Amino acid sequence: MSKLSLDRILQSQGFGTRKYCRTLVEDGEVAVNGVVHDSYKTPVDTESLVLTVFDEEWVYREHVYIALHKPANFECSRKPSHHPGVLTLLPEQFTWRDVQPVGRLDHDTTGMLLMSDDGPFIHAQSSPKRHVPKVYQATTAEPVTDELVAQLLAGVQLHDEPAPLAAQVCIRRGEHQLEIVLEQGKYHQVKRMLAAAGNHCSALHRSAIGGLELSALGLEEGEWCFLDAAQLALLAGSTGA
Repeated sequence: MSKLSLDRILQSQGFGTRKYCRTLVEDGEVAVNGVVHDSYKTPVDTESLVLTVFDEEWVYREHVYIALHKPANFECSRKPSHHPGVLTLLPEQFTWRDVQPVGRLDHDTTGMLLMSDDGPFIHAQSSPKRHVPKVYQATTAEPVTDELVAQLLAGVQLHDEPAPLAAQVCIRRGEHQLEIVLEQGKYHQVKRMLAAAGNHCSALHRSAIGGLELSALGLEEGEWCFLDAAQLALLAGSTGA
């Protein structure tokens, strides 16, 4: 942490341009740890800093790490084309500070989506070299059979892949329900694997990434939360599936 001028701090937290942030301070709309400041030039210590802007408290964060319970019919794109973007589910400040989805879920897929403004974190989480397991709950059009489970565990050949792709874990959870754990993170992988195995995915939900389970976060569809250090550490952990 360090000392920065208040206008720079406000800009870094997504409250707008430097000019606009200076106006906020001069208009008396900003308090630092409960004390209203009227000079944007005064150096402020970012350690344990709590800003109050328009009577709403914001804890200073150098970077944000967010988990969103993505609903259906939202696109994981900053420039969506057919459906609203997932950024519309977050406060406007996050758009200003360039928060981006970590990887993608299809518009009709629900579940855990990570978001951040930390470039190295996004790159590391998206890298296929990390082999982070992701847990999906798939609803199938046709009944789940022992043969289907065996195929997905052994590996199925997709048209544009040089070698078969296999599920790390595949468990039947109901007549039309499968729990699938994947490490590769290929495009539309669960849907394409099910199609290649002779079935069809009618609904898909991502329930965990690494050892971080969406159910443990207590988020309803469309809700989000900041992730703390302990939760971030779980992202690389074992799912135990």
